Amino acid sequence: MGATTHRAPSAGTGPARRLDIGRMPAAPTALLLSALVMVIAVEAGSLYTIGAIRKALLGGGFAGWWVSAAFVLLTLMSTMIALPLIRAFNRWRDVRRAIARNDIVAARVARSEAHDRSWIAIGYTFAQFIVVLAVQFLLANNQAVAKTFFYVPLIVETFPLVLKAFWVNIEIFVVAEVLVLVWGLIVALAMFAPGTAGKPLRIIAAVYVDVFRAIPAILVIFLVGFGVPLTGVPILKDFSLTSYVIIALTLTVGAYVAETYRAGIQSIHWSQTAAARSLGLSHMQTLRYVIVPQGVRHIIPPLLNQFIALQKDTALVNVVGVIDSFNQSMLIAANHYNLSAVTTVAVLFIAISIPQTRFVERMMQRDRARLRAGGV
Repeated sequence: MGATTHRAPSAGTGPARRLDIGRMPAAPTALLLSALVMVIAVEAGSLYTIGAIRKALLGGGFAGWWVSAAFVLLTLMSTMIALPLIRAFNRWRDVRRAIARNDIVAARVARSEAHDRSWIAIGYTFAQFIVVLAVQFLLANNQAVAKTFFYVPLIVETFPLVLKAFWVNIEIFVVAEVLVLVWGLIVALAMFAPGTAGKPLRIIAAVYVDVFRAIPAILVIFLVGFGVPLTGVPILKDFSLTSYVIIALTLTVGAYVAETYRAGIQSIHWSQTAAARSLGLSHMQTLRYVIVPQGVRHIIPPLLNQFIALQKDTALVNVVGVIDSFNQSMLIAANHYNLSAVTTVAVLFIAISIPQTRFVERMMQRDRARLRAGGV
């Protein structure tokens, strides 16, 4: 019998095929060192800034155990950016150990984690760097910026006056929001007036929306607030300035809300209208019972956004002399040559706006989740 010849299996075929998983990864030393340098530099700046704040407070007459306790807490919080760096260093050592024992899988896993932890440290460090810059800006020129905008004694002294005037803003936007909801829906329904008979209504509604969306709100407030009393029209001439402001805001914001309503109504599929009309419902009944309820459900988030903008526009009432929170703060600023009272107004608007903004975002997330799940 002839000698049997054994052939080695070709590369990449047969049971002898080996998985090529690449070369041994290198430890991310350069990235880790970069993160270390950034952490050290920003931490040094943080400690310097904390010391400057403490010195400024002690020089301003603020003393007591709570000051020292607060700054110990700030110091501890500022060092928190080192935690991701420590974790990155531990994973970096794991990479070195895995390389030493030639464990390529463990080395790759550890390198990935070390890479991620290093970038996390860099991200947190950059965020703290921005905070340090902002605080240093407040402390600039012997705390001139902080004293101009955040002078605590003046804020405490004038807060009751500003808060009392802020209720005027609340009254205006609460009443205006109710009127805008009704007026915007009326205009939107006029834009859907059916047939040839409804064409004049559609044209008037469209012109109104175009005109009042084009005119700045401050001009409408000025024209209504000063113009209507000059006309001497019975009843209207006896309204208060606050009422004129509410009318002006209703006219302006109502144009935007009408467009929001229109978008919501148009988002409902035409088959809903066809089905309702086939059941014998009139045009207005179809809108009332079928289309509008569904359309309003779709536009709640944009409507709330319009109302958030409306409550900020109430600060424009100062053009007609209504003493709202902004006007009151400007009077205080003129008397004390300091803008801390204006900062108080900003904080009050933030306090009522941010919760509403978060609520709108949650509603939008819920709607997106419902749509992804196939809901209506």
